[in-house]
This record gives sequence, C-alpha cells and structure tokens, in this order.
Amino acid sequence: MNYIVNDSGITAIIDGEQYTVASDNPVYGQVKDAIINREDSDTIAQLFRTANAVKRYFRGDIEVEDGVLFYQGEEVNGYVVDKILSFMADGLPVEPLINFLTNLLENPSKRSIEELYKFLEHKNMPITDDGCFLGYKGVNDDYTDVHSSTFDNTPGQVHEMPRRSVDDDFRHGCSYGFHVGSLEYATSWGRRTVIVKVNPKDVVSVPECSNFQKLRTAKYEVIEDYKGALPQNYTKDTDPYGLGDYDPYDPYNN
Repeated sequence: MNYIVNDSGITAIIDGEQYTVASDNPVYGQVKDAIINREDSDTIAQLFRTANAVKRYFRGDIEVEDGVLFYQGEEVNGYVVDKILSFMADGLPVEPLINFLTNLLENPSKRSIEELYKFLEHKNMPITDDGCFLGYKGVNDDYTDVHSSTFDNTPGQVHEMPRRSVDDDFRHGCSYGFHVGSLEYATSWGRRTVIVKVNPKDVVSVPECSNFQKLRTAKYEVIEDYKGALPQNYTKDTDPYGLGDYDPYDPYNN
C-alpha cells in the first residue's frame, strides 16, 4: 500500500485502487490510526469505504452530503442527527435511526424534536425497526388505566386522542394526554406494567417533573406484558424481548 498524508486528508493506493478521505471526515482519525498501526490492507480499504459512505447517502427525504444531513432539502441538526452520522462513521446500520428521524420530523412540536431522542436514550427506551420506540406504562390489575379505569391496555389495543387534547406544557406533570414512562416511573405507578409502542410524531411533551421520567403522547399501542427491562437502544418491534432475532451483541445494544 502506498499513501500520502497532508493537511487536506489522506490518499492511498490499495491493490491498484485509489482511496481518499478528507481531514474533516468523521472517519479520518480511524483511517490514520489504522495506517500508523500497520493494519491489513483490507481493513484500511473498508475504513476508506465507510468514510465515503458518510459523505453521501440518499433514502427518501433524507440526504447526507459531506457529513451534513438534509431532510426534504433543508439542513437538519440535533442530537439524533449526530447519532446517525456517528453510526455511519462507525459503519453501523442506520435504518432504524433514519426511520425514527423521518417520523420525528413529522412532529409539529419543536421541543419534542429537540428533546425526545435524548430522553429515550437516557431512560433506556429502544427504537424499533420502523422508527417508533418502546416504553413502559403502569396500569391496573385488570389492564385499565390508573387515572380513569376506562382505557383497556391489554396487548394489541391502540388508543388515540386528538393532539389538541394533550397538554403540551412541559411544566405540567399530571395533565391531559396518554402517559408513557421509564421503567422506574411505570412500575411505581400501576399494579401491572405493559410495554407500549409510540410513534415519535405523536409525542406532545416531556414533563420536567419526576426528572423527565415520562412523556405525553396522543397515540400508543400496547405490545405485551412487562417481562423485564427492555434492551437499551434497539429492538425488533414484533419481539421487544429478543426471543427471536435479537442479538445481544448488536451495536445498538451497547
């Protein structure tokens, strides 16, 4: 392998093929370290390919160009975008995160867009394949909701209310709307706990009370009974406990 390093980046010839990575590319440091440490040529070539994948990505309304993410032609920034670019730089699968961002950007609430992903990661609420997320809900022994005892929360039930009926003020704790919480919140609230699925576009507010341990949404689906803590970051929405295809060594579960 022949290579040259300068202020603008690294260029290398590997097995007769030329590879280039710019110095501002997220993978630049990995490529440089691999060369310094005399890694095998296949490994270094793959790092170059990963670097170029970060530079250009298209799918639906999402476009990544030179490390900048655009949605419907408009540049998007924020925590979840940084996470997507980081996953791309590390060569990890990003489709669930792309689906999550696409759903999230349909949410009319600027606060929800800015805060939701951090809340989910902090409270160990995993993202599903289709870009929704799973959380916990405390209910009565008979699966009815604790507040009114009128909503049936047996697995398979879907509940929805007009978004305008949900309190969007994050300063209000117990207020109008469906509540989904962290494991600690849900298990302390109801006699029974169920796993629910929420589309990020339907989240209305994340109350600041109780250390941001719950959120209000206009819609949710009951997936199954709580059997133990969910995996931290990623899961199959049809198998949240990983009894089928779940891989405990999947990078989303680090």
